[in-house]
Amino acid sequence: MNKDIATPLRTRAILEKYNFSFKKSLGQNFLIDLNILHNIVSAANVQSETGVIEIGPGIGALTEQLAKKAKKVVAFEIDNRLIPVLADTLSPYNNVKVIHHDVLKANVHEVIQAEFEEQQQIMVVANLPYYVTTPILMKLLEEQLPIQGIVVMIQKEVAERIAAKPGTKDYGSLSIAAQYYATAKTVMTVPKTVFVPQPNVDSAVLQLMIREQPPVELKDETFFFETVRASFTQRRKTIYNNLLHHFGRDKKEEISLILTECQIDPSRRGETLSIEEFALLSNTLYSKLKK
Repeated sequence: MNKDIATPLRTRAILEKYNFSFKKSLGQNFLIDLNILHNIVSAANVQSETGVIEIGPGIGALTEQLAKKAKKVVAFEIDNRLIPVLADTLSPYNNVKVIHHDVLKANVHEVIQAEFEEQQQIMVVANLPYYVTTPILMKLLEEQLPIQGIVVMIQKEVAERIAAKPGTKDYGSLSIAAQYYATAKTVMTVPKTVFVPQPNVDSAVLQLMIREQPPVELKDETFFFETVRASFTQRRKTIYNNLLHHFGRDKKEEISLILTECQIDPSRRGETLSIEEFALLSNTLYSKLKK
């Protein structure tokens, strides 16, 4: 019987065996709490037929728990020092493949095609490094991969921003971007004490389930996201002022009329607008200003 990787003792033994030193630049924090790993796996609803993509497996603590449940796990690891470590720690599992590559530069569509069966349920499950959380999540969402969902351990503050509702201080362009592609909820908060080395902040497990259809119909997706970002340029300013700043002061009258037509009070701030209101606003702006 193999001893689980995610215990303080076994983690320390592996690190010592390979004389491994943590690279701050790679945001390496390894989990040493089995309960939390089990919660992550169950939040991702990993079954015997599930295919899993993992990002940043570290020494394989989460990978091992996924391998016990899933049909296959494909893990992207950027740090070449960890490739021999993973070959050792994951040797009992023949359903794991480690790819030595930066996921941000990888063609994930191609990897899915090569490694998983057609129509297989695929989940992305990861303990993500803090410094690249947003770019990785946005890549996974924007590329519209054939996946069912994403369950990730990320910085608590970022998880709260992604899952935020309109009218709250955390709600912003990141919330809208993520919720356009997926439904978002925070599954649990994770204290910094369950990591080696300890990070400076608490973490949270975020669950994103991919929508079959976006919640709104858009005339132009790129323009929609541009409008959303513009509306949050300066959070303390009104939607009217932020739009003027973005589209130009010479558009004063048009913007004023468009807001009236959309029944959006010009004195409101971006964080009070729902995704539906943003869709209506961007569609109207697109029709009137882009003709």
